[in-house]
Amino acid sequence: MNNSELKNILARLLDMDAETELVEFKEAKNTYDFNKLGKYFSALCNEANLKRRSVAWLVFGVENNKHTIVGTKFRFQRKDLDHLKGEIANKTTNRITFVEIHEIKTPQGRVILFEIPPAPKGIPVAFDGHYYGRDGEELVPLNLEEIERIRNQANQIDWSAQIIEDATIEDLDEDAIEVARKNYKNKHPEKKEEVNQWDDITFLNKAKITLKSKITRTAIILLGKDESEHFINPSEAKIRWILKNEKGIEIDYLIVSCPFLLGVDKIYNKIRNLKYRYLKDGTLFPEEMDQYEPFSIREAINNCIAHQDYTKQGRINVVEMPDQLVFTNLGDFIPGSVENVIQEDAPEEHYRNQFLVTAMLNLKMVDTIGSGIKKMFNYQRERLFPMPEYDLSNERVSLTLIGKVINDDYARLLSQRKDLSLSDVMLLDRIQKKKSITQEEEKTLRQKKLIEGRRPNYFLSLDVAQKLEHKADYSKNRAFDKQYYLDFILKAIKEHGSMTRKEIDELLWNKLPEWMTDKQRKNKVKNLIYELKINSRIKNEGNDRNSIWVLYEV
Repeated sequence: MNNSELKNILARLLDMDAETELVEFKEAKNTYDFNKLGKYFSALCNEANLKRRSVAWLVFGVENNKHTIVGTKFRFQRKDLDHLKGEIANKTTNRITFVEIHEIKTPQGRVILFEIPPAPKGIPVAFDGHYYGRDGEELVPLNLEEIERIRNQANQIDWSAQIIEDATIEDLDEDAIEVARKNYKNKHPEKKEEVNQWDDITFLNKAKITLKSKITRTAIILLGKDESEHFINPSEAKIRWILKNEKGIEIDYLIVSCPFLLGVDKIYNKIRNLKYRYLKDGTLFPEEMDQYEPFSIREAINNCIAHQDYTKQGRINVVEMPDQLVFTNLGDFIPGSVENVIQEDAPEEHYRNQFLVTAMLNLKMVDTIGSGIKKMFNYQRERLFPMPEYDLSNERVSLTLIGKVINDDYARLLSQRKDLSLSDVMLLDRIQKKKSITQEEEKTLRQKKLIEGRRPNYFLSLDVAQKLEHKADYSKNRAFDKQYYLDFILKAIKEHGSMTRKEIDELLWNKLPEWMTDKQRKNKVKNLIYELKINSRIKNEGNDRNSIWVLYEV
């Protein structure tokens, strides 16, 4: 990692409201107990594994509560820091140690970032013979359930690859097999003539849908006859499409079962994907496009099929509303976060249903492993629509695609600023949706002159407003200079002889920025009055509850 990337990581960690089970801050101003450091290494390794994260962090030189940088002189010589890797390895399971130890020089002092890997699959990490974990911010022994959960990872089998002994090729749908052959040849055109010579079971073996001519759960899900679903009981192979009106009332539905290879088309054809029209800047002729990119719909459905946790015995859902589609499947999101997928832009190292995913890739149900989510984001960007919205709570993945412009300024900005990175667009999307961003993210957008305003009430900057000819909107959001308000109060009191607090509120209320809440406006007026008072410009001839403000006599 370069210095800029490290500073961004540090800023993100400092911006957290509190420590998590994956991050630990220590002042360590001069030194730190080696055994305690080792215990934290074990704990953070194990927690990263349990939370399915690619990294955990131990940070030296930062105060624990307010995350203030205090600086550290811990092992000030680089060679001593590097030697620590071997010292830790000597006392850990399988000699696991830090990925890297990073030093960052800041104006407030030196900070050390210990980059800690997750415990290997199936192997909890001990330090000096003992396993450690976290209970909130507390360092504790790793409990027995967590130890077994990690150990059981080594025994976990791919549900989708399991053979169904009682099933035969007669339980597969002939039409689905024919479509599978066609898709396989499109995926592998160099094998077209060879594929034509294969019988069905040879083809299924080559396409990695069956194993040694045995029918797998993947074969039933993708190619099985409708009545063959019982082979995977108590799991289900069902996709449910629901149509709701603008009031959220269900007005139509469809449930499809296996074969999913054909079922995806049935669901896709039920989605209306209406035409969306809007006026582009500088023209009176409306632009017309589909509400949703067809690739995004198919990718979303196929992702649900590929990543569904079938052991949870639930259905895949596709809910269509007038201006959005919501896709849900059961199971946690293995990459950890959507941001990781976008930024790394690389295939996952493992999948919940690896055998199923491989078969879907061979049948061209998924385009290329790892890039589909980023493509969906880019398609929404091209439409000037909001970014895809993911909810990863409650061991379920929910994806929402919005099929309309919800903020005209955001849409104009995307249409005119082709230089924006996808990360920038995602941050601006959070702002248009009134969602929070970190201080470091705010700094990035300000440096690019994309936003102004106070957290959390941001608005387009003057530079952007002028380009977009939204100067009036900018002026409504931008505060006047403080002196303007002070002079305005003095002038009004001079004209009327006196003014109550309520009258001063009414005087300034509509002149304050639109982004301010009522509470923020009241505080602003209160501070202005206080400043005039302590500078002996005005005085209160009433009382605290019923103030009457007049000018000081000169």
